[in-house]
Amino acid sequence: MNPSASEIQCAAQLLEAGGLVAFPTETVYGLGADAENPAAVASIYAAKGRPANHPVIVHLAPGADPGYWIESMPSAARNLIDAFWPGPLSLILKRAARIPDAVSGGQDSIALRCPSHPVAQALLRAFRAGRGGVAAPSANKFGRVSPTTAQHVRDEFGAPQPAIGHGVLNCVLDGGASAVGIESTILDLSRLASHGPVLLRPGHISADQIAAVLGRQPSLPDATAPRASGSLDAHYAPSTPVALLHAEELAAVLNRLLHAGRRVALIHYSDLPAASASVRLAAEPDSYAHALYAALRTMDQAGAELMLVEAPPNGPEWRGVNDRLRRAAHDSLGILRNFI
Repeated sequence: MNPSASEIQCAAQLLEAGGLVAFPTETVYGLGADAENPAAVASIYAAKGRPANHPVIVHLAPGADPGYWIESMPSAARNLIDAFWPGPLSLILKRAARIPDAVSGGQDSIALRCPSHPVAQALLRAFRAGRGGVAAPSANKFGRVSPTTAQHVRDEFGAPQPAIGHGVLNCVLDGGASAVGIESTILDLSRLASHGPVLLRPGHISADQIAAVLGRQPSLPDATAPRASGSLDAHYAPSTPVALLHAEELAAVLNRLLHAGRRVALIHYSDLPAASASVRLAAEPDSYAHALYAALRTMDQAGAELMLVEAPPNGPEWRGVNDRLRRAAHDSLGILRNFI
């Protein structure tokens, strides 16, 4: 059941007072603070253990003016907003001078998005009468698996505390499981004249969908691209070491590990030998993405020494999922050498 109107209003008041509120979006749960309050934004970084130079995304209510936050609105941004907002697309644009750089990790750009989840929208409409912005990275410790339920958030930070303080979570709004399950697509439009659109993080909104609106494919990140959320080589990782393997080699590796007496957790979608613990996901990209982070969290609690994940196909529709798994399983070969 979604939060009541009074619970939404209480959460909005906490944000206005400088507090931290976790709330659902269609992608994952976010850890939100007033984007124009540097002290409140600093609380996000403190709670997550997030490096100060790692930017966050500012969430806006439907109908809010994104122009308030940026220097200018290029036609490419307006066309993408018309096509995909509300929805899981974050746009990086040049930040307006009036906006504190706490949300952008000291950069001259800012990432904006308008979520489609009804609870997120209700909160954003209640916060500063729909004219504010809520800075909200995923509601988990930095680098760990993102939360897709309210319980995941509580597992990360414990029960919310009423007293507002540095890095203290004050409220969790429960809106059920996130529908998409992986973070938003991030597209850089801050350097259109020199670089064109640049896809910094793949997600549910694909490069082909973006190209259909803009008339050109977005480029891959370059050395001068803005820093963006979720772009480190190692990210989205459970505590249990993760190795990502294709099915043809995974079965042999799994048998060797089990024969050696290793406790192995398995996330897969095709027929494979039984492991110490396992979750089988749908072999369809949207369903797989929806369930992925919950599966990683469940297998992380299985008492295994190692988590094996069957690598999904390489088609463009799997790009967002493969990006998250590649980062969660950073240095898979090195991890396996410790067990075989």
